[in-house]
Amino acid sequence: QSLGDAADSPDDDDRLPELPPRMAGGARIRARMAAVQALYQWRMTGTELGALVLQFAQAGRLSALDREYFETLLRGVAYDADALEAIFDAHLSRPAAQLDPVEHAILLLATYELRDRVEIPFAAVINEATNLAKVFGATDGHRFVNGVLDATARDLRARGTPAGD
Repeated sequence: QSLGDAADSPDDDDRLPELPPRMAGGARIRARMAAVQALYQWRMTGTELGALVLQFAQAGRLSALDREYFETLLRGVAYDADALEAIFDAHLSRPAAQLDPVEHAILLLATYELRDRVEIPFAAVINEATNLAKVFGATDGHRFVNGVLDATARDLRARGTPAGD
């Protein structure tokens, strides 16, 4: 199920893709997956953040994930989207307005993590974002996301951030 389909048909199967049962960090992975879907919906429809959280909760989409992290990601990106976009914009091969909406949402989320969640190693942020692009993005979108985030991480974490080492 594509991200666009998931956002357009809330009455259909609202569950996130399944993860292996004992996957370490699974609750955070699911939080990122749901956050990308919510950010996509927010950017495409302008739905208010509180209404999005309520919609996801009522559909049962927040039960098997780290809800606090989901909300942190959603609000952190939404409240500072322009600044986050400005950070990765220098590494784009085209204007941000021309980005695939799914890849745009993933880049915003990962740039937020690179900038504001320095306790997460940059390689983990890039890996998670690349995996999100494989699940939700276009055929080779993960390669694009990986390249943009690799350059963005060098810019953000080169300032001597301990987690970037």
